[in-house]
Parts: sequence; structure tokens; C-alpha cells
Amino acid sequence: MTDDPLDRLAREMTRATPEVDPAAKARALALAQKNFEARQGTGSDARPMSDRPRQGAGFWTGVRTMLSHFPTRAALVTSTGLVAVALVVTFPALRDMGPPPVVPLTSDDSEAPLVEPVVIDALPAPLPAPAPMLADRAAAVKLSAPQMELAVGAMAPDALYRPPEADTEAFANADENPVKIAAEAPVSTFSADVDTASWAVIRSSILSGMMPPKDAVRIEEMVNYFPYDLAAPEDDTPFRPTVTLTQTPWNPDTRLLRIALQGRMPPVAERPPLNLVFLIDTSGSMQDADKLPLLKQSFRLMLSELRPEDQVAIVTYAGSAGEVLAPTPAGDRATILAALDRLEAGGSTAGQEGLQQAYATAAKMQAEGEVSRVLLATDGDFNVGLSDPAALEKFIADRRDEGVYLSVLGFGRGNLDDATMQALAQNGNGQAAYIDTLMEARKVLVDQLTGALFPIADDVKVQVEFNPAAVAEYRLIGYETRALNREDFNNDRVDAGEIGAGHAVTALYEVTPVGSPAVLNDPLRYGAGDAPSGPADELAFLRLRYKAPGTDTSQLIEQPIPATVTEADTETRFAAAIAGFGQLLRGSDYVTGWGFGDAIALADGATGSDPFGYRREAVSLMRLADSLSDAN
Repeated sequence: MTDDPLDRLAREMTRATPEVDPAAKARALALAQKNFEARQGTGSDARPMSDRPRQGAGFWTGVRTMLSHFPTRAALVTSTGLVAVALVVTFPALRDMGPPPVVPLTSDDSEAPLVEPVVIDALPAPLPAPAPMLADRAAAVKLSAPQMELAVGAMAPDALYRPPEADTEAFANADENPVKIAAEAPVSTFSADVDTASWAVIRSSILSGMMPPKDAVRIEEMVNYFPYDLAAPEDDTPFRPTVTLTQTPWNPDTRLLRIALQGRMPPVAERPPLNLVFLIDTSGSMQDADKLPLLKQSFRLMLSELRPEDQVAIVTYAGSAGEVLAPTPAGDRATILAALDRLEAGGSTAGQEGLQQAYATAAKMQAEGEVSRVLLATDGDFNVGLSDPAALEKFIADRRDEGVYLSVLGFGRGNLDDATMQALAQNGNGQAAYIDTLMEARKVLVDQLTGALFPIADDVKVQVEFNPAAVAEYRLIGYETRALNREDFNNDRVDAGEIGAGHAVTALYEVTPVGSPAVLNDPLRYGAGDAPSGPADELAFLRLRYKAPGTDTSQLIEQPIPATVTEADTETRFAAAIAGFGQLLRGSDYVTGWGFGDAIALADGATGSDPFGYRREAVSLMRLADSLSDAN
């Protein structure tokens, strides 16, 4: 039987122990310190990213990448020698032990060495014979100090294998809306919002066994993630409002006001041609399976929904931006898919340059009567080139005014810059969504594609004036990042959200009637003595403003809100359950005495027909969150 070369190594290691040169030992230690200090200086003050790691990215992770380029046997030889150096330098207890002898590795059927032995003349002291369990698989090869310096120093920092980075996620949110006194501040104004990113981030966190960060919980996005059975417009208006007033689930002494807008869905034949530019982040941080690979799969699903007269272009950015697919008819699927398949992740993130290139491409595609949209797909890692966020937002707003909108799709976790993604989408009159699974990709890019890409109303603003004769206090649940000043409502220069074809928008207010024991504020001692005026049967007055796409002048819709309390229907109960769930996740002070079990019971009884299973999934997530909260 052929003698195992590693067995021979084990026997030979018990023999010779070469003498150590003290001067060479000192040189090796100095070299190790030099390389360590050099790696410590490769970071920057920028936020750490996957393509811009923290200072001191591991030496051994770099070695790992280096070895991946060696032949298998050479990698074994080199790695064994490096491990020997690591043991000597790292563990002081081993410094008094001598080095193993040099024994050339051979193949199983030949005595010829696989590689020439390389001598390290700087190991500090002899090593004893290996322990019996290790001796039968021991190996040793030595590298000289100059060769070690050449191997490590030649590796550029960007070529090193990158370990998982620290969590650098940033979310856009604000403090929970406070209770307001109707007699002092009767008017509430906000921008419509159809983003859904928050729900998907919450789901991703809970399925990973963690409660979501509180700032990731935007209740309006949670509520608007789900489709509702609402009456559509019967005329040419872009949307129809539906208003209901019911008892609040978490407080029997208050009322829940639901304002829902259902957008009109035009026939597919009436849909204008679409010019779509995929702006794809191919930076190093996008290499994970839930980022660029999932992005490719998601866009493949989307292509099947486009019509032959639609056009697709692809622009990528990583270090620099470039057009990898010129405008191509959507019917040429083979060409588009081939361009997608060629995409690979690598390099830093030149986000601003990519946006400029994408808008330039969209401008070439744009024609009268067509819809043009840039669809940015990224993990939010916008670190290179974003030196002036205000200037970038103005650039996007200017392109929006020229008719090119921007939507943002987030992929992956760990360095998700949700705050930047929200700002870009809001300034671009587009939707922000987060895609964590292929099922979510189908929801956003297939089931809701028309609503995501074809606007029916721009700058949609909602204003509610509460009647102090009927309402003592109120608070808007969610929409903290969408609040507008009262005077912004009539100012057509102030930007607001868009509503896409078939989209629905739901907003919830918790309202405290006059005389209710739930009133939180005492009356003013020195307030005006006049009793509030207003019809007792009118709770509030609703005003809506919107612009037809491509126009500069808004149109107004008005209607009174009656004070009549009705029994909550299925749609209202489910929306209330999601809103209550969101408040529990945020640790709200307004849902005391009401917990996850109550939210679960309310949602479970309001799933309705649920053709896509979204509501059943929500109930399951609530149960998981309940368990996680008990575990903490």
C-alpha cells in the first residue's frame, strides 16, 4: 500500500528541529506588525459598506482569497505554512517551541515533491511533536520572510475576501404623531403614500427571528401593503374616496376614522407605451443571494408583463456607470435576458453617476404621450458620489417635472439605506418597495405592475378639518414622514405623492368625541370662552387635491364626513388590526391594555376572501412577533 505522505510528515516532524536565527525572527515579527498596521489604515470615515469595509479588514480573509487562485495542492502547501506563522505570532505560549522540519509534499503514487520546499528562517522556537490525534494529518511548509511579504503585500485591499459587515441600516421615520386638540389645531394635512417597503422589512426581520427596528415600522406602509375591496370611481375622476367611522378596537371610548381612496384602473388597451430604464446596482455589496441574483429573477418575472411596444434599457453602476443594454423593444426578451444574465457584482457604489446616466437614457427614449420611468434596484448602499444630497434631490425633482419618474426597489439586508431610498422615491414621484423574496417580486412587479408604473394622479394631498363641536382630540396614525403644513395644501408648487392605476390609499385617525372619558388634555383656564361652532352631526370636512399627470394645476375634491358611527366591515377591521400591530411594534403609548393576541384575533376574523394569501401571512407574522416578544 502506498505510504500516505501526510503520515510520513507526521513521522518526520518528530525528527529534526532546525536552529532559529534570532535576527530573522525579529524581521518576521516586524513584517507581521507592518502588514497589520497597513491593513488598519485602509478604512475611511465613510459609513462602512460591503464594498467599503471597516478599517482593519482581516489579514486571513485576504489570504483566503489569494489561495482561491492557487492550484489545490499549492494552496494546501501555502496555507499550511501560513497557519504555522499564525500560530507562532499569535500565541505567546508557542514562542518557546521550535519549528517543524521541512518535508516536501508528494503525491500518493510518487516520491517526487509536488512543490519545492520553502524555508521560513524566522520561526521563534522548536515545536514539540504533534498530539497523537493530529499527528496522522500534520503537514508543514516554510515561507521565507521576503516571500511572505510578496504574497501579502501584492494583494490590493479591494481584492480581499470581505467578511459579513456590521449592520449599517438606516431607516426614515419620525416620532409618533401626537394627540392634537381640535379646538386649537383642527386641520391635519399630509401627502398620499402608496409605498410598501416597511411591511416587507418587518416581515424579513420577524422571519429571521428578530423584532424589527422601531424606525423601520411605518404604519401607513403596513396598512397600504394590502389590497382592499373598495368602490372604484364611476366617472372620469382618478380616484373615489370612501369614509367610515367605527369604534376603535384598542380604546372603546374613541372612534376610528378610515379615509380610503381607490384609484381607477384603465383597460390595458388604453395604457400608454412604457419606456423603462432598469438602473441596477452592481457594486460589491450586491453579491449576496438575496440581492443581485434575486434582482435578476425578479426582473425576469416582470418582462412577461410588458407589451411589445414597451421599451427596456439597462444601466448599471459600480465604480462608474454605463449603459449595458441600449433601448430595446420588450418583445426582444432574449436580448434583454442575456444582458441581465451578464451582470456581476463588484466595485464601489457610484450612485449619483448611475442616476444621471439612467435619466439620460430615459430622455432618449421619451416621446409624446408615453410613460417614462427609471426603476432603481439597489441595497441602498449609496456612498460614493453622493456628496450633496440636496443637489441630487433637486436633480431628481427636475427630471420628475420633465415627465421621467423614479421608483426604488430595495434588496437585501445589513446595509439597507432605507432613508436614502425613501428620499429618492418621494422626490421622483415614485414608489419605494422592498423585495425580500421572489413572491414579493411577483406582487410588486407582476400583480401590481400597472399601479407601480402608470400614474393616474400626481401630488395627491389629503386635508381633514375636524369639527371642534364634535371632536375633542384626534391623532393621525402613521404618515409621520408625509406630513405637510396647512398652507402646503393649496400650494401647487409643493410636491406630494402619486397614485398609480388601481392603487388604493388608506389613512386612519383615532378620534376622541367631545365628552368622552378618553380625553387626554384638560381644558384651558384662560382659553376663549366661546363654545365651538359647527354642525353636531358633522365630524369633519375632507378635502383632496391632485394633478392630472403632466399638468401643473391641481383639482379639488371636497365632502363632509358625518359623525355617524357604524359597525366596522371586514376591510376596516383588517386595516385596524394592521395599524394596531404596527403601534405594538413601535411601542406606542396609545395601545396600552391591548396586545398582540388582540391584533391576531381581530385580523384572523377579517381575512375575507384573501385570494393571494397576504392577510393569512400577516396573521402568521403577528403570531411569530408575539412569540418573539415573549422570548425577550
